[in-house]
Amino acid sequence: MNKVILMGRLTRDPEVRYTQNANGQMAIARYSIAVDRSRKREGEPDADFFNCTSFGRQGEFVEKYLKKGTKVVVVGRIQNDNYTNKEGQQVYSVQILVDEVEFAESKSSQSNYGGGQPAAGNGAGAPAPAGDDFINVPSGVIEDLPFN
Repeated sequence: MNKVILMGRLTRDPEVRYTQNANGQMAIARYSIAVDRSRKREGEPDADFFNCTSFGRQGEFVEKYLKKGTKVVVVGRIQNDNYTNKEGQQVYSVQILVDEVEFAESKSSQSNYGGGQPAAGNGAGAPAPAGDDFINVPSGVIEDLPFN
């Protein structure tokens, strides 16, 4: 079984590109999250950093609503991403292929952390605050969410 659940903050805005497939265009969103370590030892890092990839509608969701500083929970699987660099050295790394992504905090908490507006690509269609720390979801979006 290969399943991982992580909670952390995006370390940078997602990088999204589109590729052609049999059904038209498909979004591929790449982003990194910092996950705090539960036991912090002196001289060691306080967090671990994981590269994540979301595909299709989920990639579009990531592009529209997530940005640097957003706290999320991701569920996915670990995949080796090893390669040989130009100097002929083997480089070992892993990536998380994300099956599910969810917000891990309210919008006001995100704003207090240094977030603010969700990433909306062109700035259009960003949800407005509901006044109760939840985000208003525009009508018709629920059917397009990549998770239930």
